[in-house]
Amino acid sequence: MVLEAVFAEPAGQIGAEPPVLTVVVPCFNERPNVAPLAHRLAAALDGIAWEVVFVDDDSPDGTTEEARRLASGDSRIRCIRRVGRRGLSSAVIEGALSSSAHFIAVMDGDLQHDETKLRLMLDALDSGVDLVVGSRFAEGADSAGLASAWRLRLSEAGIRLAQRVSALPLSDPMSGFFMLPRPLFEEIAPRLTGKGFKILLDIALSAPRRLRVAEIPFRFTPRVAGESKLDILVIAQFGALLLDKLFGGLLPLRFLSFAGVGTLGVFVHLAVLASLRGLVPISFEAAQALATVVAMIFNFQLNNLVTYRDQRLRDARYWRGLLVFMVVCGVGAVANIGIAQVLYRGHAGWNAAGAVGAAIGVVWNYTVSATLVWRAR
Repeated sequence: MVLEAVFAEPAGQIGAEPPVLTVVVPCFNERPNVAPLAHRLAAALDGIAWEVVFVDDDSPDGTTEEARRLASGDSRIRCIRRVGRRGLSSAVIEGALSSSAHFIAVMDGDLQHDETKLRLMLDALDSGVDLVVGSRFAEGADSAGLASAWRLRLSEAGIRLAQRVSALPLSDPMSGFFMLPRPLFEEIAPRLTGKGFKILLDIALSAPRRLRVAEIPFRFTPRVAGESKLDILVIAQFGALLLDKLFGGLLPLRFLSFAGVGTLGVFVHLAVLASLRGLVPISFEAAQALATVVAMIFNFQLNNLVTYRDQRLRDARYWRGLLVFMVVCGVGAVANIGIAQVLYRGHAGWNAAGAVGAAIGVVWNYTVSATLVWRAR
């Protein structure tokens, strides 16, 4: 009886046309906003074949459960629950690639984007535009939703950086509200980094040709529920994305970040060493060992927050990861010193031997840490 019900229920939809528009909504802790957004989309897109895909990064607040509750009564609502992976960009990619619609729209799940502009975006794409962006800063727009001065400054900094580097005609390259044809997204998808929280610029810079872009001003309304995800780390990842595109992806973003954290760790090591020398009666060997431990903990914490933000370790996995990281870095330090000594004895210059040893140590630490500490689940 159960099987009969399963096969009988969707029989009337066999051979039905795919939706014209798929709205991809990346989510994390947005449960209170799921139902209101679905209702708003239904009103704004009345008469258009549409669907919405909530891509939830395993939110602890029950975002997935709420989306599935709605989906049980409305076939236009879908949900993808992602376990063991995080990040807005990768969520957008996953949701978009699950679509069979003619067009893909992306919008946040916090009710700050104006869903009534989706029809105008569709009209613009029908006129031959490749990419339509909902702008908070174009003439006639309103960025009131950037409630705090801190958020406004972060957004403006990211916009100035992107405009200087990309030379794209976008007043709001950090917008999370845009639309493009699905075939174009499919073409661009293999080139995307899939990292961070700002995918629009990644799409524009990864396109095989210069895109015809249109902007539609909208009112960015204040958030009703939940918390903003915009912080200084988002801007840092945004800057890393620009560097990745400038250098043609020759170096992985994670490696650049890992090496940068390691450089900061050297300064932390030296600062601890100098402090101990001036404040505590301690031998150099003991001070060196303590400074090394502090620098390792600093490096691990910063890598966990920035380099591997989308795979951040928590609770018991955090402490296990810290222990493994310190062992890995300890082995890397031994390899660094050993290789440098061999090169120096082979008549390599002091600086050259040290630089090669340090480079090999960084590569070792990065490779093994990615495999053992922050391995994807």
